[in-house]
Amino acid sequence: MVKTNDITLRSISKDLKRSPSDALVVGVGQGNEGPVLLDNPLSAKAAESLAASLKILGVTGAADQMVRLPGIAETGADVLVLAGVGKLGTDGLSEEALRRAAGSAVRQLAGLSSVTLALPSASLGDAGAVAEGAVLGAYSFTEFRSNKDGLKNPVGTVKIFTEFAGTKDFDRVLDRAITVGRAVNATRTLVNQPPSHLFPESFAEAARELSKGLPVKITVWDEKRLEKEGFGGILGVGKGSVRQPRLVKVEYSPAKAERKIALVGKGITFDTGGISIKPALGMGDMKSDMAGAAVVLNTVLAIAQLGLPIKATAWLCIAENMPSGAAQRPADVLTVYGGKTVEVLNTDAEGRLVMADGIVAAAEEQPDVIIDVATLTGAQLIALGNRTAGLMGDETVTAALKEASDKAGEVAWPMPLPEELRASLDSQVADIANIGERHGGMMTAAVFLREFVGKNADGELIPWAHIDIAGPSFNNGSPWGYTPKQGTGCTVRTLVTYAEGLAAGTTA
Repeated sequence: MVKTNDITLRSISKDLKRSPSDALVVGVGQGNEGPVLLDNPLSAKAAESLAASLKILGVTGAADQMVRLPGIAETGADVLVLAGVGKLGTDGLSEEALRRAAGSAVRQLAGLSSVTLALPSASLGDAGAVAEGAVLGAYSFTEFRSNKDGLKNPVGTVKIFTEFAGTKDFDRVLDRAITVGRAVNATRTLVNQPPSHLFPESFAEAARELSKGLPVKITVWDEKRLEKEGFGGILGVGKGSVRQPRLVKVEYSPAKAERKIALVGKGITFDTGGISIKPALGMGDMKSDMAGAAVVLNTVLAIAQLGLPIKATAWLCIAENMPSGAAQRPADVLTVYGGKTVEVLNTDAEGRLVMADGIVAAAEEQPDVIIDVATLTGAQLIALGNRTAGLMGDETVTAALKEASDKAGEVAWPMPLPEELRASLDSQVADIANIGERHGGMMTAAVFLREFVGKNADGELIPWAHIDIAGPSFNNGSPWGYTPKQGTGCTVRTLVTYAEGLAAGTTA
């Protein structure tokens, strides 16, 4: 069921004519005095002539702009493509600007078989960003199209023009780009699945399918085991649906692991709101309410593929939130795994209920850090918009995640957890209520989750962070950069980068 587009990445450093392709892509930036042709493999004469023609051709260098010209004989390509990289700063191009330019070009050149990217690559990091952008840009989702006439296939082969071509270091960079890019694309595909095809049981099977050939262990709790062991949050949310809930644990545990990370993901395969039903307008987007679980699943699989020397465990908290005669009601009280009771005041605040079970279970294994990822609140979009994830929790963890997101080229922002919000979650009949203060609702939801973080062997709370991806996980607008419509796969790159820091000992 879960398929990702295959792309072949290669590298070349000279003799473009001996390695022909359908299109050669070179970069153009926005300088203070107009468009600037960036470093490229064209001859000095051809480059000078092209640079002089940029303005008359209407080339600005703006991000996502792409202008096609007839190919030049010396390049061995039928088409010469001018790809905008955006504004040029005093510090030169960032890796993310290169990643987006590469992804945008490959995305817009769908229909061609092969493309050569000759964007600037002054460092291995630059070249790796171009390669990663290419994999992300070569994504499409056509699984449910019975007639594919008129659809353009993604670019199948991308050649990276770089002086690092053929070196062992760059081979490793290419391998990482493919691994991380495929993990992001697999996340996108899961998010894009219709709820008729992705539901708790099939999501659990997808986890097994994606993990084939990797050194990971999959454990699945069905509804009977969930009930026997007291996972009241997942069961409470899922009991309104004929499709019973699941908890999936994905473990990667290499022999020499010195650090342990637990990732907990919200996996609501469709969210009607339950008895507190949502408005019909836009409800179809709620197929994406399982994005957090898709993110943590594919992050652990990428960590395993990369062979990082850390133990990484993903907890996928999966249910379908439906209204029915069996559904939980406002004013019900449920018992979360571990014994804490929750008064359900709003059945559309269901994500935090399934996440509570997962966080408690994750804490039992005493990891060094717990990070949960969820499309948790509409308040996240109000506070931070469609492209910025919210980071909340222990400052040491959120600071490291912010650093990782910056390095990975994703956008996230730390938010506080004001202590006064906890009082608004007080319940008259249970230990805690599932909703509280409406204003600052993103932070109130995180305060709720913090109540379920367990203690370590020293009696201190396990370091923890919560990432709310309600906005950036699903793109309802036009494609941009390497980002397609619908599922974006956001946060996988941040978490892989964070895990690499743990493995290297550079992240606390």
